[in-house]
Amino acid sequence: MSSSPTHRAIEAVWRIESAKIIGALARMLRDVGLAEEMAQDTLLTALETWPATGVPDNPGAWLTAAAKNRALDWLRRQQLLARKHEELGHEMALREEVARVDFTELLDDDIGDDLLRLVFTACHPVLSTEARVALTLRMLGGLTTDEIARAFLVPEPTIAQRIVRAKRTLSEAHVPFEVPRAGELPARLASVLEVIYLIFNEGYSATAGDDWMRPALCEEALRLGRIVAELTPREPEVHGLVALMEIQASRSRARVGPGGEPVLLLDQNRAKWDQLLIRRGLAALERAEALGGSLGPYALQAAIAACHGRARMAGETDWARIAALYDALSQLAPSPVVSLNRAVAISMAFGPAAGLELVDELLAEPALKNYHLLPSVRGDLLAKLGRRSEARAEFEKAAGLARNLKEKELLLSRAAGCADA
Repeated sequence: MSSSPTHRAIEAVWRIESAKIIGALARMLRDVGLAEEMAQDTLLTALETWPATGVPDNPGAWLTAAAKNRALDWLRRQQLLARKHEELGHEMALREEVARVDFTELLDDDIGDDLLRLVFTACHPVLSTEARVALTLRMLGGLTTDEIARAFLVPEPTIAQRIVRAKRTLSEAHVPFEVPRAGELPARLASVLEVIYLIFNEGYSATAGDDWMRPALCEEALRLGRIVAELTPREPEVHGLVALMEIQASRSRARVGPGGEPVLLLDQNRAKWDQLLIRRGLAALERAEALGGSLGPYALQAAIAACHGRARMAGETDWARIAALYDALSQLAPSPVVSLNRAVAISMAFGPAAGLELVDELLAEPALKNYHLLPSVRGDLLAKLGRRSEARAEFEKAAGLARNLKEKELLLSRAAGCADA
């Protein structure tokens, strides 16, 4: 977009309103892809009109009304087409649905319901994880194809193809634009939360590239999580995920040094932690706990993050509680990565030798074969035990596996530190 004040205003409004507009159109048209195309057409109309007429007093309402009118015109054309085919004696499936459309009812909607339907549609398990992420950021985050491509360090045509294929898949699979029934809700909600947390994690610790963090992705994931939490207030895991992201995001300013280098948790200046985000995270965790029942995986991870958030200094961290929470998490959602994190907590609570014993048990784990944090953790524990040459080899191995430039530099620095000791 242009850098003119009007175009910047349109961009800001679009980022806020696009999901609501697409949701409303999808409910009317029963086709997410068509809804997104019409919403984009409405955006182009604003770009052409507003520089001359000025930004409306209520730009969101203007965009919504214009988009709905465009959709109504399309539906009326389809209805007319169906009638003509009927007169010619042709049978059309389209006629049966469009002929019954009550155009007045289509104008009345519940934004919350439309947004919730859009969330579950964009994150539908029929799509690949990569397609769900791209479609979610496009439709719910309001990001352009170029912005998504830059965030994930892939060519723009790749993202464009993912989005096109995702919309085609939803259409061909006849995925209904609706909130799943009660029996289907937990599995579908898990898919939604997985996508949101994947987006957050890519922003929090970038997989590859030159930057350690991509704050814009963290912000989008937080925004999406908060929306879903308000739309599903009785789902504890949603609040658990929001709590986890809020508390982790509170450390953002302290996680990056002056040169963009990573700053590890125990070395961070906690005065830079955002106390407002910590309070928001603790409040979300309380909401999850207040709903009753045992904590789910996200809420357990949020409880772990809360232990860090409450500690004003690294030495005040309740590592014994963190280790116990990881025990519970490993029972509920076992994975090699959870086991590795549990080993770190054990080492902090009961000494590096205890942690190293657990880490060594993971060396044969196939899923961690190319996971750079396994040799990184092992190197850290070996260094604490005074086994410097072994630690150096582990840090060098970790650096060879790391794809993020800043992380690679940190690991090589730690390896050099072992040689100098």
